[in-house]
Amino acid sequence: MKKGFTDWLQQANPDVICLQEIKAMKEQVDVEAIEQAGYPYHYWFSAQKKGYSGVAVFCKTEPNHIEYGTGIETMDFEGRNLRVDFDDVSVMSLYLPSGTNDARLNFKLNYMAEFQDYVNEIKKKYPNLVICGDYNICHEAIDIHNPVSNKNSSGFLPVERDWIGKFMDSGFIDSFRLLNKEPHNYTWWSYRANSRANNKGWRIDYNMVSQPLEGNIKRAIILPEAKHSDHCPLMVELEFL
Repeated sequence: MKKGFTDWLQQANPDVICLQEIKAMKEQVDVEAIEQAGYPYHYWFSAQKKGYSGVAVFCKTEPNHIEYGTGIETMDFEGRNLRVDFDDVSVMSLYLPSGTNDARLNFKLNYMAEFQDYVNEIKKKYPNLVICGDYNICHEAIDIHNPVSNKNSSGFLPVERDWIGKFMDSGFIDSFRLLNKEPHNYTWWSYRANSRANNKGWRIDYNMVSQPLEGNIKRAIILPEAKHSDHCPLMVELEFL
């Protein structure tokens, strides 16, 4: 927020914005500035561990329902899922774990398996579902600046890539790739070695849209000029007639 996030938010003016890795409790944040930017409805699901993980969703209009977490004990203590339901669509903010070491990779793989089962059930009740977030996985070689040297890096491991492919096969559309086939489009850059200036990045953030909404997808873009963190925002526009 010290880097102009609320000014950007007011200019970008999304109906709903999903945030991941907020690392904050609601009481630590200047919520008045968020409300003044046009988001009177803001929901927070922080990790139990302070300064870690957490997700939030800000809305211009009040949702019909807010779902904090998944109800799965092994997932919810890290504050990784928050869903808001509207008449035409449900929107989830998701923060998948990173697999930075063996223990965390095993946690990530277990989380992904449990999350897939959870979503399979959720879709029965909420078929019009958009899952926005940091998936911490590049799907294809086009989604990472150097696929050869990163083949053994968490975020591009075969088991992770296989999971996200099967996740899409279970009924989700990678909205950006649906409309944009070009390479060199990334959403995260390391702070090291001037990676962002050289566009040596990874596309690990997705707005996954459930298949019943495919005809509603009108636009999907990445916004690398917004530099409030090592990630950049990405947008999907849905039209409901």
